[in-house]
Amino acid sequence: MTVSSAPGKVYLLGEHAVVYGEPAVLCAIDRRATVTATARDDDRIRVQARDLTIDGFSVEYGDGVVDESANIDVPHPLIEAAVGYVDGAIEQVREVVDTTGFTITIESDIPLGAGLGSSAAVVVAAIDAATREMGVELTPEEIAQRAYRVEYDVQDGQASRADTFCSAMGKAVRVEGDDCRPIEEPPELPFVVGFDGSAGDTGTLVAGVRNLKEEYEFAADTVRTIGDIVRTGERAITTEDQRELGRLMNFNHGLLSALGVSSRSLDAMVWAARDAGAFGAKLTGAGGGGCIVALDPTPDTATALQYTPGCEETFRAELDHDGVRVESE
Repeated sequence: MTVSSAPGKVYLLGEHAVVYGEPAVLCAIDRRATVTATARDDDRIRVQARDLTIDGFSVEYGDGVVDESANIDVPHPLIEAAVGYVDGAIEQVREVVDTTGFTITIESDIPLGAGLGSSAAVVVAAIDAATREMGVELTPEEIAQRAYRVEYDVQDGQASRADTFCSAMGKAVRVEGDDCRPIEEPPELPFVVGFDGSAGDTGTLVAGVRNLKEEYEFAADTVRTIGDIVRTGERAITTEDQRELGRLMNFNHGLLSALGVSSRSLDAMVWAARDAGAFGAKLTGAGGGGCIVALDPTPDTATALQYTPGCEETFRAELDHDGVRVESE
């Protein structure tokens, strides 16, 4: 039996624009997906998934078929997408090793479809656990590459390398097209995360931005401007200027909202955080619902979010210095 885990992430700056080759900066956070792989004597593959949202649910499936009788508290399309990610991870394992059968059990404290990289963390941890269980050890870079292929396929070619690279490597990373690199000695930032209990449809949201970009030149300019914000933000990260970084996060959120990927609940949480004195706040991930991330070293933002209508969960998150790692073998 092999147990591996991988972290979720928040986007400091650059989501959506990263799909078009602009840079993005992401930070791994200390919420993780854990995958247990156990070799079997037969050639069957069984996957058990549970706790993929903060509230949690359990679901079992075999051969890619979801058990419809499971107690599921999120929309079925999300479960179907999760099945696709796990099936893709299994295919990547089969490319690496000659397998018989194995059982995979997935547990996660990362909300599903909420912009915190749950799918990337599950895929990264699953590839690592299953290949190790079968006697092959891949580097984090190899795992990131294989996990990216899974997300690329599931998201119909609209994924970037950002989520999977961050989950595999940990700490903070910069991604620009195929150029993916860790940020040396990233600062510890005072993350506060607010979650509205819902989930956005990544494919639909990415397609919506693509349509705007193709229809309006000013939308394409907006995407390029987000890239400029990231490049400016890198200097703020290097100098550990949290106030400047917060201002740039606010600017980034405004442009994402203009591109149509925010929501009333996300905007409400962003403004609650700003009104509470946060250095900055923005949605994280695809948008449409899910999570916001704010910078605030005081307890004020977390308190304000607890009383914000539409915010179902709030928590502090710390930079996770580990990417994919082995918990036990």
